[in-house]
Amino acid sequence: MRWTVRSCGLLRSRAVTEWLPEFPYHPDPVATGVVVPSEKTCVRCEQARGYIYTGPVYAVEEIKGLLCPWCVADGSAAERFDAHFTDGTWLGEDVPLEVFAAVDRRTPGFAAWQETQWFFHCGDGAAFLGRAGAGELAVHPEALEMLRREASGWGWPADQVEHYVGSLDKDGQATAYLFRCRVCAIHLAYSDFT
Repeated sequence: MRWTVRSCGLLRSRAVTEWLPEFPYHPDPVATGVVVPSEKTCVRCEQARGYIYTGPVYAVEEIKGLLCPWCVADGSAAERFDAHFTDGTWLGEDVPLEVFAAVDRRTPGFAAWQETQWFFHCGDGAAFLGRAGAGELAVHPEALEMLRREASGWGWPADQVEHYVGSLDKDGQATAYLFRCRVCAIHLAYSDFT
């Protein structure tokens, strides 16, 4: 199968008959690993569109790995199965209910070591960019400061906080989860580990 790169960075195969849907609150679910090339048939639309959503699904029926990204994006999967794709803490204030609904029921979620958290900032949902380690966070000082405050809140001394933040690993644990405000572009992050 031949692959071509779409301008926003998402992959498209010849088997895909339409572009992957855009997710404002999770701009590159292929890069974060929750949308993958697959020949599986979606249980909602009964089509094999070339990609499948493999992220978390909170529903009565076990449908993880059985939904296409198109049915997640248009809300039809959430409606048919009363499904949610995020489950955890909402961090933010003054956010319209329709924004919460868009993040919860029409946006691919992500897996975390503990309970997931989703940031809201400037009255909107933040865009999830993916896992991040110390190297990726070095260019986002505001996110690093959030992580320092988080670890300080655990009662750790400053040297232990710095060691912890410096040892964050994108592909291991502890890891950070990086977001960007869609309004002011500030970067936000939290971390967790087992």
